[in-house]
Amino acid sequence: MMKLKKNLAISETGFVFDPSTGDSYTLNTTGLEIIQMLREGKNPEIITRKMTKTYDVDANTFERYYYDFIGMLKQMQLVAPDEE
Repeated sequence: MMKLKKNLAISETGFVFDPSTGDSYTLNTTGLEIIQMLREGKNPEIITRKMTKTYDVDANTFERYYYDFIGMLKQMQLVAPDEE
């Protein structure tokens, strides 16, 4: 299961700060929800189920966007090193 870096500071408004690099990012509401579920240890299937119930999106479309988002998290080095 993918895990985020433990030292990330994430605000309720979607502001993400990585103290190890000094980089900061802003998430939209959907990105923030996904990050929160990842922090809770939810797997991709559970996240997909919740998001398709909450939003008007089918599972295939959401999964495509989800894995694009995960790829961006990895590119920004916000994923714990042992999880890549």
